[in-house]
Amino acid sequence: MKQILDGLLEAIRKSGNLYDIEVITEAFELADSSHAEQKRKSGEPYIIHPVAVATILVETVEMDTETITAALLHDVVEDTEIKLEEIQKKFGKDVAHLVDGVTKLKKLPFSSKEQQQAENVRKMLLAVAKDVRVVIIKLADRIHNMRTLQYVPPQKQRDTAKETMEVYAPLAHRLGIRAFKDELEDRSLRFLDPVAYADLEEQLMLKKSERDGLLADIEKRISERLKQEYEDKNPPELHGRVKSIYGIYRKVCMQNKSFDSIYDIYAVRIIVDTLFECYSVLGIMHDMFRPLPDRFKDYISTPKANMYQSLHTTVLDEKGGIPFEIQIRTREMHHTAEYGIAAHWKYKAGVRGSDKMDERLAWIRQLLENQKEAGTDEEIVHSIKTDLTPDEVFVFTPKGDVIRLPSNSTVIDFAYAIHTQVGHRMIGAKVDGRMFSLDYQVKTGNIVEVILGPKDKGPSRDWLNIAKTSSAKNRIRAWFKKERRDENIAEGRQIVEREFKRNQIVLPDDKMERFLLELARKQKLNSVDEFYAAVGYGGISVSRIMPRIKEEFIKEYRTPAVPPEEIAEKAAQAQAAAIAKMNRKPKGGVIIQGEDNCQVKFARCCNPVPGDEIIGFITRGYGVSIHKKDCPNVKNSMKDSQQIERWISAYWSEEVAQTFDATLDISAYSRNGLLADITACLSELKRSIRSINAREVKDDDITQILITIGVADLEQLKQVMAAIKRISSVISVERSAQI
Repeated sequence: MKQILDGLLEAIRKSGNLYDIEVITEAFELADSSHAEQKRKSGEPYIIHPVAVATILVETVEMDTETITAALLHDVVEDTEIKLEEIQKKFGKDVAHLVDGVTKLKKLPFSSKEQQQAENVRKMLLAVAKDVRVVIIKLADRIHNMRTLQYVPPQKQRDTAKETMEVYAPLAHRLGIRAFKDELEDRSLRFLDPVAYADLEEQLMLKKSERDGLLADIEKRISERLKQEYEDKNPPELHGRVKSIYGIYRKVCMQNKSFDSIYDIYAVRIIVDTLFECYSVLGIMHDMFRPLPDRFKDYISTPKANMYQSLHTTVLDEKGGIPFEIQIRTREMHHTAEYGIAAHWKYKAGVRGSDKMDERLAWIRQLLENQKEAGTDEEIVHSIKTDLTPDEVFVFTPKGDVIRLPSNSTVIDFAYAIHTQVGHRMIGAKVDGRMFSLDYQVKTGNIVEVILGPKDKGPSRDWLNIAKTSSAKNRIRAWFKKERRDENIAEGRQIVEREFKRNQIVLPDDKMERFLLELARKQKLNSVDEFYAAVGYGGISVSRIMPRIKEEFIKEYRTPAVPPEEIAEKAAQAQAAAIAKMNRKPKGGVIIQGEDNCQVKFARCCNPVPGDEIIGFITRGYGVSIHKKDCPNVKNSMKDSQQIERWISAYWSEEVAQTFDATLDISAYSRNGLLADITACLSELKRSIRSINAREVKDDDITQILITIGVADLEQLKQVMAAIKRISSVISVERSAQI
């Protein structure tokens, strides 16, 4: 094992930083002996993993001795007999805290996977609020796991990649560690959309020599010009940069742009000494190259949430005929852009009370505060993922103050971001001087003026469905929780009674009261009224916890009393019925809550496929019609009190062995061979074509194509849509109703 340790020690030597080699060696020896009998999925000795994590931390972010020590020991408490107390005794309190922060809670009893995920993420964030090194170790741990993800089963690959994309890559972004973020996103994409990843990787490789030559020529001309401008002074540093594959994917596949229309695939970074030089060099670059309109961003005056600062301008090189991006920043800004929070990490300087560090970690404390009001474990996970979103918009108040919000935020989110009382009193909003509805999604550069009502005005319950940020939703819930208790209880009682009736949960009054009290206590509430109130103000979603409620109801109240002599016979019958039910596949691959193997049909208005969230509508004589939950017909029907009782919970079975029709609405510029290219693409993906219909909109020279294909699930459908979007002349691809 000495050669494994030698690799880490060599990385430490190359870093040029001071490390306590004796402590690191002792940690390696303890980890090596603890994991001695363990193997990774690849068959390699387990010790390779913690050493790889420690090496990543040395090479990428140059962390300190305590962090490297904790990285070597990060799995011993979770996977071996070593106790945390032993680590604290040998290596100190700080190392023990780091190891404990990274250790998962999988040994505790959890009622669901969502609860376990929520508690693990929450525990990590609580530890991060005390010491940011916890999450830096966890990110390095996830990077090495992603590098070796090919050794686990396909479903595990997708689940891990999805969690990485939704939680860990955004965490790396919020902490500003660019190298971690880019690698986590790229490696996740490889498993989530392998076809698109391979296609983009191939396009980058095909143009590599052309790109390298282009960047070298541009850098040479910029360098010569800056030497003239700086004369005897040291000129700025220049670096070339190529956008990450996932960064290109977001624009090609998600924003429906062609590869050649992405202006920031290639970039030149100019590193200067002072803030003044940033703007003077910007003027020189605009003199050398033609700046493209609306392609300038000043992240120096308005830094990103992760403290990223730089000037970005997209220019056209008239010699080469292609646009490229120029990024201008100081050396300190560049260090922050590359290393993020690790660049300003308080422990490196030996200062444990840094106000700047506290300010940079304030968002974690706010995130933890936001999810306190979230009801179910699923909502907590969703809250955390929403607050970690890397996409932001910058919106202005009439006084010129900048409000940062996640993308897709509404004017309601804007109002609550200013102040809780501003949100509560809002009756309308003006955007850039014009009145807009409260569901308007703000955009960068908007000037939003909130129109206030009387002081005693409060929010509407409908706002919970409009607001996007967990912060706004939690403040709305808190208002209803405090100000409308009686109303909440009445509202909650109606919701509970309706959901119980829909799911056939019926009991005499005395037993129902006892059942509800037990249910309330499991939600950490003291009374039935508190449970009703929590449901009423939106803190608890009955429909989400209904599977667990039904399980408790069946266990407690549907067990008939049978004479002792009939117990064996009843047990045999129950066992036979259970076996028969296990062997019987649900019709259509859908399980209807409260109904056993009923007839289902799929609504043509929304064409649900496995992966979509679904709901069932009880029809008269035709079984249950399955819709997507976000289907417009569902939303309209829910407004009708007479029809709402006919909606019933539904979900996909774990094994759906059939294909589903999905219709795509394709818009493309008219050209010869367009249909042939589309059908060839579908043939290559082995997707059957059920029907096809095309028409030309002559005035616009646009062809509209409706094509129905067979797919197994939503993931497969997304891959098909992404592949069609990459076909030349295709403008957009959207899901539609069947032809």
